[in-house]
Amino acid sequence: MYRPEIDLAAIDAIDVHVHIEVGEDGHRSLPDELVAALAKYFKQGGPNPDLEGVAAYYRERRMAAVVFTVDSETALGHPPISSVEIIERAADYADVLIPFASVDPLQGDRAVDYARELVLDHGARGFKFHPTVQGFDPTDDAVRPLWDAIEELGVPIIVHTGQTGVGAGTPGGSGFKTRLSNPMLLDDVLADHPALQVVLAHPSVPWVDEQISVATHKANAWIDISGWSAKYFPPQLVRAMNSFLQDKVLFGTDFPVLTPERWLGDFADLDLKDEVRPKILKDNAVRLLGL
Repeated sequence: MYRPEIDLAAIDAIDVHVHIEVGEDGHRSLPDELVAALAKYFKQGGPNPDLEGVAAYYRERRMAAVVFTVDSETALGHPPISSVEIIERAADYADVLIPFASVDPLQGDRAVDYARELVLDHGARGFKFHPTVQGFDPTDDAVRPLWDAIEELGVPIIVHTGQTGVGAGTPGGSGFKTRLSNPMLLDDVLADHPALQVVLAHPSVPWVDEQISVATHKANAWIDISGWSAKYFPPQLVRAMNSFLQDKVLFGTDFPVLTPERWLGDFADLDLKDEVRPKILKDNAVRLLGL
C-alpha cells in the first residue's frame, strides 16, 4: 500500500494536476484521435512520459506531483490506465509522487465499491473526475452514492471545470458536453457533502465568476489554476487569489500539456503579494493533502 514519504523541506512546490497518459504497457488513457486533437489544441507535441519519467522530471525540479488518469471507459468505450497500477508504481517514488485514483461514475455500485478498494486496500490519496469526458452530471442522483462513499473515506476530489481541450476543434466537439463541467453543478455536491473537499480544477472559463462564488461560499471548495498560462488568467481570478481566496488556490500545470517551466515563468509576472505565492505553490496543497 502507498504511504507518502515526502520531505517538505526538500521541495519548493506541489503540482496538484499531473496526468499519467501512458501506462506501463504503453496503453494511452484516450483514443488516438482524441490524443491528436488535444495535442493540436495545446500546440503540444513534446514528451509524454510514463509514471517513472514523471517522477524523475519532478524530482529534478524539487517538486512533488499529484498524479492520476481519468477512467472514461463507459463514455469512450476505451479501457483506462489502471489506477491500481498508478498507485502501486507511485509507491516506488513516494518522495515525489502523490497518487490519486479515478473511477467511472457511470458504473454505479461497481464504481462505489472500486473507490473504497482503491483507498482502503491500495492507498489512493484522492480521486480525479472529468464530467464532460466521463459523460456524467455531478448532481445526478445516481452519482450521489459515490460522493457519499468518498466523503466517508475522507479523501479529496479534483473535478474538471470549464471548457476542455479534449475533443476541441473536432466536429461537435466529439460529442462532449461542456455544460457538465459548469462549477455551479459542484455547488450542489459541496452543499450536500460538507466534509468532502472538492478542487474545482482550472480557471473555469466561461464560468470564472461562478467558480469564484462557489469557492468563496463553500469552505470545502478549492481552486487549482492548472491548464492555463498565468498570463491568460481572468483578472477577477487574479484579484481573488491575491486576497480572499489566497488560502484556497493551488498550483497545478495540467502536465504534460503545460510544463512547470512555462507555468512558473508566467506566474512570476503576476502582480501577487509576496506572502501569497508560497501558499499557492505549496502551503495550501500541504493542508489539503494532509502532508
